[in-house]
Amino acid sequence: MSAYNPLLRLLRSRSTVTLRLCKKVTTWSPVGAAFNAQAVRRPDLFKKNVGLFGVPELSSTEGFEVIQERALVETDRLVEKACSNSPGAVTVETFDKLSDSLCRVADLADFIKVAHPDPLYREAAEKTCIKIGTTVEKLNTNVELCRSLKNLLDSEEVMAKLDPETRRVAELFMFDFEISGIHLNEKQRKEAVNLNVQLLDLNNQFLMGCHMPNRIDKRALPHHIHQHFNNEGSYIQIGGLHADSPDDLIREVAYRIFLYPNGEMMHTLEELLSCRDKLARLVGYESYAHRALKGTMAKSPDNVMSFLQLLTDKLKDRTEKDFEMMRDMKTKFNPRNADLMPWDHPYLSGVIRAERFNIEPSLYSPYFSLGACMEGLNSLFTQLFGVSLMAEQPSAGELWSEDVRKLLLGGRLQRELAEQMEFAELAVSNCILRRWYMKLKDYRDISTVTSSIDQTNLISISGHSVPKRNTQLSPHLPSCSQDCHFTIRGGRLLDDGQYQLPVVVLMLNLPHPTRSAPTLLTPAMMENLFHEMGHAMHSMLGRTRYQHVTGTRCATDFAEVPSILMEYFANDYRVINQFARHYQTGQPLPQSMVARLCESKKVCGAADTQLQIFYAVLDQVYHGKPQSQSTTDILIDMQQKYYGLPYVPNTAWQLRFSHLIGYGAKYYSYLMSRAVASMVWRQCFHKDPLNRETGERYRREMLAHGGAKEPMLMVEGMLQKSPSTEDFVDALVSDLDPDFETFIMDSEG
Repeated sequence: MSAYNPLLRLLRSRSTVTLRLCKKVTTWSPVGAAFNAQAVRRPDLFKKNVGLFGVPELSSTEGFEVIQERALVETDRLVEKACSNSPGAVTVETFDKLSDSLCRVADLADFIKVAHPDPLYREAAEKTCIKIGTTVEKLNTNVELCRSLKNLLDSEEVMAKLDPETRRVAELFMFDFEISGIHLNEKQRKEAVNLNVQLLDLNNQFLMGCHMPNRIDKRALPHHIHQHFNNEGSYIQIGGLHADSPDDLIREVAYRIFLYPNGEMMHTLEELLSCRDKLARLVGYESYAHRALKGTMAKSPDNVMSFLQLLTDKLKDRTEKDFEMMRDMKTKFNPRNADLMPWDHPYLSGVIRAERFNIEPSLYSPYFSLGACMEGLNSLFTQLFGVSLMAEQPSAGELWSEDVRKLLLGGRLQRELAEQMEFAELAVSNCILRRWYMKLKDYRDISTVTSSIDQTNLISISGHSVPKRNTQLSPHLPSCSQDCHFTIRGGRLLDDGQYQLPVVVLMLNLPHPTRSAPTLLTPAMMENLFHEMGHAMHSMLGRTRYQHVTGTRCATDFAEVPSILMEYFANDYRVINQFARHYQTGQPLPQSMVARLCESKKVCGAADTQLQIFYAVLDQVYHGKPQSQSTTDILIDMQQKYYGLPYVPNTAWQLRFSHLIGYGAKYYSYLMSRAVASMVWRQCFHKDPLNRETGERYRREMLAHGGAKEPMLMVEGMLQKSPSTEDFVDALVSDLDPDFETFIMDSEG
């Protein structure tokens, strides 16, 4: 045996994780070092494979069928229990357990089907999503199951004894039944189920088609631009808009070819919209938009359109000036072809920003190393919420990529959090991020870290997704290509008084480190990181009794508020100054550079906002009452009324509008959430963005409740007033006002 000892020691030493620190002068904290290091993981031949994300069955693709069948058996048991219970709080608890049992599998699979590098895992996950999704739709039309809930809601005496959160969750479960047609006769219920199943297929078809490239014969394009696209034999393949290209011709070619209409996709979209409309009208709504907006801050399509129209009216003069600036810039570059076209907007607005404020991302990136940004988030969360980050080693087989980092976040939250929510024990949360696997723990007593952690629970996952906000002309990108957030498992109060740990996933696209430098973020990447961490903190700091309403499982037009609010922190010098240090010299990012960066974002801001209004209006019209026009004719009409740049013949931008799936009739949410975030920032954080008392009030009023409280009530609680549509619009418009102190600072410099 002794002869093998040297070999064993050698193998074990090779199985460890080597961290190559990419650092020159500054001293990083453990968190900064973990993210500014290159992880080199070698296979560990001696440790047991714990399975993907700590789910033992997922050490192989066959495990999906195992966890799927187990969930379905548990579903049958809980359905029987729900139908036999006497009306009371136990009814809602059983429904929530039923929902949790299915979501923990379906949402895990939903993440893996878009994130895992192995196509076999993605295929197995996709099958599980379809199986669980079909089961959910059948449950939503189970008359006996619905009757057990209705008996509760119809009993005034029992309902009066329930706490507000339990009553609201009961009503939300009933809403799910109603929109699935539970009140219909048997024939109509079957039709509703069939429509929902059909929509699952159409959604997948449309999403896949949104991201498929188009190709054209090489001979149709000038030879000198072939090198800018993918060559495929005798064809050129174009898979995007190339919106950042300085060459007018390349941008135009990409726009015309990538957006060229596809008959099959056109049919898929028309069928999708038709199915949604049929389903909405079948269950008693005027349109799909009316159904989708129930329970939101906006409440109705009329309110959404009033908001968008008023915003358009107030931005009109500014938008026209922005387009005029772009025309002048294009004339300067190309006097022979100065007509401003849709493919010019993102490029020229960027050029104007850079020229006016000397904004070059490469000048900022050395100050925004990934480690520095994580230290900044750590500092911000510590000061606002009392939590902090620590690095942690992943187990064998736990991660799906070499780029993943695993962190522990522990902190001391106020004792009133536990007392308020009636949680007797520790509340523990996890956060899993692509490129990082982060675990969050909230401790009432940080001294119990070592003894109180159940490691098997810390890495289980399941949940919902929140697509990343759209920027410029890129809603066609797949959810796994854009930065986005998934709630993988919702938090809930367990029968034994413990708290089920919420888990989230952040998908972030970041550059790889080099031999001489850590991962360096552009200002936009840094802002996106803060945005997505806003979603994560919404999930991790939420403390709802029921997983059905945990974290971001709330109204869509409220779900973006915490993430957009984080963008305001990411653009405040008092916050940036705490972490933005040059990775080589340790020098802080000059205040004048931060001021110019913030002001540059306002340049052409009206035109950028108007583009988002156009997207939101188009989404509303598509999901409103059926039109006699084609989807392209509707787009032409709305583009003329709500954008200002001309429609390009033989293009169909709507076929790349992937947000029609996740955000159907709700794309306006980005704008409305930004308005609320702006108001919260100005009224609560602008004076002192690091105030602990304000941070705690924000957590208590807006983050803790998830969807367990009416969204507008949470906003009113934070703002101490009921905002009007005019307030929302004014907040967005005022964000575009210039800060004259920046110009004074530049002139003094």
